Amino acid sequence: MLTMTDFVKVSPCEYSEGLGREQFVDSSIRELWPQIPRIAGPAFTVKCAKGDHLSLHAAIYRAAPGDILVVEADADFACAGGNVCAIAQQRGIAGFVIDGVIRDLAEVRDLRFPVYARGVIPKPAKKEQILPFNQPIMCGGVRVCAGDIVVADEDGIAVIPKAKAEEVYHLGKARTDKDAGMTLNQWQEGHQAKIESTLKALGFEG
Repeated sequence: MLTMTDFVKVSPCEYSEGLGREQFVDSSIRELWPQIPRIAGPAFTVKCAKGDHLSLHAAIYRAAPGDILVVEADADFACAGGNVCAIAQQRGIAGFVIDGVIRDLAEVRDLRFPVYARGVIPKPAKKEQILPFNQPIMCGGVRVCAGDIVVADEDGIAVIPKAKAEEVYHLGKARTDKDAGMTLNQWQEGHQAKIESTLKALGFEG
């Protein structure tokens, strides 16, 4: 049976073997501090009301260890800060993927808590509205459902539908193993042959 330890060993780049573009989060949602570790885990989905972040703050006490909070938020206000990230980290949450912004970046960086978001802003949202957890949400153009496998690193964020997780993992792992067993010269030989064949088929000369 596959575990998150298996999924985290494969780059989001290699998961493109089994996923269409629609399963990769928009590139404007990215790591917020350098050399962030790759994370993988089941999505705990959260939607914040406009101008509000109560849902995220409540979710850190409800998500299970190993979960990744995937959040649809209002990008005009910070939906989390240093203390929220510290508590999430203490509770074993693997990281945040937020279609929105946070604050207290220096604290988050010092914690080395993985956060992927659109950026930072000092002004926090309010705590007045709660929305249901683990409903389908949109994050960076991707529909994310509870239990989907999220794999994120500095190259980007893949969302693997739960029903396809095993199939997509094996395709990505096969590509990883193939590349690992090939020298650069071998890769170049195959790459150049493919490029030249394609150019010839297109009638290109030069």
